[in-house]
Amino acid sequence: MKKTLLLLFLVPFIGTAQLKDILKTATEKAAVLTKSNSGLDIAGGLREALNKGVTEQVSKLTKVDGFYKNDAVKILMPEELVKVDRAMRKIGMGNLADDGIKALNRAAEDAVKEATPIFVSAIKNITIDDAKSILMGSDNAATTYLQTSTTKPLYAKFSPVVQTSIGKVGADFIWTSIIKKYNSLPFVSKVNPDITDYVTNKALEGVFKMITIEEKNIRSNLNARTSVVLKKVFALQDMK
Repeated sequence: MKKTLLLLFLVPFIGTAQLKDILKTATEKAAVLTKSNSGLDIAGGLREALNKGVTEQVSKLTKVDGFYKNDAVKILMPEELVKVDRAMRKIGMGNLADDGIKALNRAAEDAVKEATPIFVSAIKNITIDDAKSILMGSDNAATTYLQTSTTKPLYAKFSPVVQTSIGKVGADFIWTSIIKKYNSLPFVSKVNPDITDYVTNKALEGVFKMITIEEKNIRSNLNARTSVVLKKVFALQDMK
């Protein structure tokens, strides 16, 4: 019992200097966190991070092969049309099936390019509730919040752009040919897929995936915080 008491008495003195430093750091962090909502626009910082995601990452999708050669976002054959793809390849029309997939990605690339202002506007106008909680959340918390809050209105604005792009890149002609040939095969169930809906949803998924990449980068890489606001806001996250 005496040894135990002696040990408890000696432990505090073993690393007094280190302990003081730890306490000082903790006190400073607590002070910063306490003042974090005073004069610091956390929601504005999150919006800037999301907007940087559009500038730095989503812009990559607008280039030729931005979707088509990016495995993370490449649009593949719709699940319900896998049978169409297999049938086309069995009768030696694999090239047409490949052209169909490429056309979907070309449409997405063109649509995202035309609709970039829509995404920027959505971020600018989004109301971020409990911004501090989002800041201290997971490494894609802001993007997830954006996706949850804006997907429906974004779909409504983005879908017409996709439809125009589908015609612009000739995807409608290619897919009409594919479906026509498939439906002419014996013993198959006729299909008439909504390509616009499919490309719209997949393109939106791709946009959010790319914004996520930049959010994670800002959260983990100090050099990615290229403005005073980003540095101040995400410095709070570093303290969690």
